[in-house]
Amino acid sequence: MAKRQVNVGMIGAGFMGKAHSFGYQNCGPIWKTKCTPVMKCIAARREQAVKAAAEQYGWQEWTTDWRQMVRRDDIDLVDISTPNNAHVEQAVAAAQAGKDILCDKPLAMNLEGAKKMLKAVQKAGVKAMCGFTYRFAPAVRLARQMIEAGELGEIYHMRAVYLQDWIMDPAFPLVWRLQKGIAGSGSLGDLGAHIVDMAHFLVGEIKSVCGTMETFIKERPLEEATVTSKLTDRKASAQRGRVTVDDAVIWCARFANGALGTFEATRFAGGHKNGHRWEINGSKGSLAWHFEDMNVLEYWKAGEGLTQGFKKALATSGKTPGFEAWWPDGHIIGYGECFVNEVREMLEAIAEDRQPSPDFADGVRCQAVLEAVVQSSKQKAWANVPRV
Repeated sequence: MAKRQVNVGMIGAGFMGKAHSFGYQNCGPIWKTKCTPVMKCIAARREQAVKAAAEQYGWQEWTTDWRQMVRRDDIDLVDISTPNNAHVEQAVAAAQAGKDILCDKPLAMNLEGAKKMLKAVQKAGVKAMCGFTYRFAPAVRLARQMIEAGELGEIYHMRAVYLQDWIMDPAFPLVWRLQKGIAGSGSLGDLGAHIVDMAHFLVGEIKSVCGTMETFIKERPLEEATVTSKLTDRKASAQRGRVTVDDAVIWCARFANGALGTFEATRFAGGHKNGHRWEINGSKGSLAWHFEDMNVLEYWKAGEGLTQGFKKALATSGKTPGFEAWWPDGHIIGYGECFVNEVREMLEAIAEDRQPSPDFADGVRCQAVLEAVVQSSKQKAWANVPRV
């Protein structure tokens, strides 16, 4: 029996467009999904960039008109890999056209926009996924399995950081991620969204936060036009502009289940390129994970006497969730493979007529926490997370 084909139309030819393309290219050869993706068309504003991306990443066609692409009868799934300020319009248009959607995180620039996107997909009855890709690292899936099985007992703490250093140079240009009108927020939405979703996925709902935000470099050179997908490969002009987002954010949190959390997201942690780390402590054990060693899960188990201590478990077994179809035991995977696993979940949700996980509702819950952190920082007080 022939597999159902899912024709994909992607909007965005930058860093995330490259990563998502890798997912579509490699999902079929690895996972025996009930659907197979067809990389039908990629859309972006600049003709030179989108034409190059189509050729490099393996898209059949390219266009500079995303609206026309979304309306095409031969497009089934719309992948939104654009800057944050475009997500609402593109997701609503895709939903109204009856297309399933995979949208990069954060879902929108604010909670209002995220709710609008969720309402649109609910009204249209389409499948809609929010791209919290780190959920799909096998070690993270294993951690969730262990927590659900009660191996950590009652959860007391989660501490999570996302540390980068790529904009520490004051001469680095004012890219879109440093402009509130395009990004919505800085390290909070770009990095903090990941650790918030990880907290929701592993520990549970966050009910209140207390945080502070800081912008260390207030003004930067404007960016010259570029076609590269690499974040750090940007050219500066002689003109300057104001940085309107946070460079760093730190907050405490209270979970609905009584656990406490501490979170930090920054692009000013010298020496850290992608330092996404978390640790969870419970009454029976603790777990820790670091993305830069993403195949390893560290586990401490109470009651082991003189042999107590964190032990490293290699999450690359054929029985590890998310690793089953990859390589022989002990053969590690990397960043790109998380996108392959993410695409697999999207395709399986389409085939099984269910919402993918994480879905747009998860994106809205994350956005609510981010909004509360902003409110707390402004008011210099604890803030309750809006109920969504």
